Amino acid sequence: MRLEGHQKRLTIFVGESDHHGRTPLATEIVQRAHTAGLAGASVFRGVEGYGASNHIHTTRILSLSDDLPIAVVIVDTDHAIQAFLPQLDELITEGLVIIDEVEVVKYVGRSGDRRR
Repeated sequence: MRLEGHQKRLTIFVGESDHHGRTPLATEIVQRAHTAGLAGASVFRGVEGYGASNHIHTTRILSLSDDLPIAVVIVDTDHAIQAFLPQLDELITEGLVIIDEVEVVKYVGRSGDRRR
């Protein structure tokens, strides 16, 4: 599969302590993205941040947090991203979901990619 040019980036911000059942929410999102055949997903753990609660979560020693910010980033076609959004509606009760335009310069998938 080749993914080049103008595409969409889906970024989902959740908390490290967020779960779907017994599964960490970020893990559930990645698993569903994989099942949906999206081009790829990456999870990034923040060192500090705050959201709607206005409570700062940080890794600083004096105020260790068990709910650090997590960002799940997925880049794919607009069609694929839009088709995936209903799954996020099922999963996310608190968090932020954004979609923005990106320019993919190079994406090299493995041969035998199961999508498209």
